[in-house]
Amino acid sequence: QLVESGGGSVQAGGSLRLSCVMSESTGRPYCMGWFRQAPGKEREAVAGIFIGGSSIWYADSVQGRFTISRDNTKNTVYLQMDRLRPEDTAVYYCAATGSLLYFSKYDGDLSFASWGQGTQVTVS
Repeated sequence: QLVESGGGSVQAGGSLRLSCVMSESTGRPYCMGWFRQAPGKEREAVAGIFIGGSSIWYADSVQGRFTISRDNTKNTVYLQMDRLRPEDTAVYYCAATGSLLYFSKYDGDLSFASWGQGTQVTVS
């Protein structure tokens, strides 16, 4: 089970930090990360991190503004979002999966990951 927190409303230029706690029942995924889905749009990958190492992937749209990190002692992944823009408004979903390729090559197939329930981020 994946449980997200940290969403909310913020003005453009502001910051938020999302957290995703992974329960033991989720198993031992190789990678965790974040997707988002805005109203009327398809879900898109935002950032992913390799649990056992230092590999990280970012979408071009958030590169330089968002930072993904992990604390394996707490089974938690974070997404620090800075310099937020109105176009970052979306429901943000935590995902656990087997490869960073799932983030960089995401084709809409939800079956290759475990998902959290989502947390709303609104930037005005």
